[in-house]
Amino acid sequence: MLICIFTGFASGLPLYVLIQLVPAWLREGGVSLTEIGFFALILMPYNWKFLWAPFLDRWELPLLGRRRGWLLLFQLGLLLSIGLLGWFQPGSQTATIAWAALIVAFFGASQDVVIDAYRREILPDEELGLGNSIHVQAYRLSGLIPGSLSLILADILPWESVFWITAGFMLAGIGMTLCVAEPETERPPAMGLYGSVVAPFKEYLQRKGWQALLLILCFMFLYKLGDNMATALSTPFYLDLGFTKTEIGLVAKNAALWPAIIGGLLGGGLMIKLGINRALWLFGVVQVVSILGFAVLAASGAKLWLLALVIGFEYLGVGLGTAAFTAFIARETSKMYAATQFALFTALAALPRTFANASTGWIVEQIGWVEFFVLCAVLALPGMLLLFWVAPWRSDESVRS
Repeated sequence: MLICIFTGFASGLPLYVLIQLVPAWLREGGVSLTEIGFFALILMPYNWKFLWAPFLDRWELPLLGRRRGWLLLFQLGLLLSIGLLGWFQPGSQTATIAWAALIVAFFGASQDVVIDAYRREILPDEELGLGNSIHVQAYRLSGLIPGSLSLILADILPWESVFWITAGFMLAGIGMTLCVAEPETERPPAMGLYGSVVAPFKEYLQRKGWQALLLILCFMFLYKLGDNMATALSTPFYLDLGFTKTEIGLVAKNAALWPAIIGGLLGGGLMIKLGINRALWLFGVVQVVSILGFAVLAASGAKLWLLALVIGFEYLGVGLGTAAFTAFIARETSKMYAATQFALFTALAALPRTFANASTGWIVEQIGWVEFFVLCAVLALPGMLLLFWVAPWRSDESVRS
């Protein structure tokens, strides 16, 4: 479980740099909301990571082993690429920043492939819910670095220093990689390039069938759609309401920390008692309601106490929903092909964050913030309806291995 804290932190930090710190940096540099919205397209490596995941399942780098070797390589890449972002100027080098951010996204997505597989291999099946819940809460807590500390520092330090300080927190992930042991798990059989790519998908189809696969893929796309869209422009939203970067940083830190910790412990404990299916139902409802909190904040204006309430509830509700969702994905994978299957499912779940979020800036400018958040809540409902088929409330859950 301690390892799950470090995997969550290392996994979440680069993503939150891209979806929290970079938008605030661009907005302050005079970049329009529409352009910032299109920056969601730099997250495409998170959608396509399943294409190179089979190679990370099949081959290993020397010295540290199959999982740890790749982890160290990608984490060193993140340390350097995040730090170098601050060298560019948002107003005049927007296109260059987009390419640099794309490199960060590639290293972050590749790190996720290995971390997800590693976590699936070290967790016993009965601890998937608790382990993934802890991972997700640490993942979300990592957002306090780029979304809180870095914003506070940006009021007193140049952006170049802020990005290097933020990048320095990747040392926590590097330290974990050097300290943990390589998991002992069944290796895929030796085969050629074609077999290495096809075997993980063939194994899942033989185990589940086409109909179940299509339903699950639709569910994974839709379950987090409304939530991803609602939080895509959260930092520009707070800035547009009139909050300062320091206010956002301080309130986000205090309002998010304890609800996230409580949510992680509560979610993991409830999943042991209720099972993953019922957790998806209950946590999904809380997730939808938390989206409406943003609409209330947009209608009320810049009130610090309300900002704290909305952020706190969002960290509690969305953290719970993500914990159950991630545990569900882990349950669907096999340990032999954990990297590839986990990458495929999480890549599909990230599609809304990339393509739908690319239009969020344009939508806000057309209809306004209040109507936008109401729309996000409505878009969260189809994923809830699919639970009737993919995770029935009264289902006798059987663990897949």
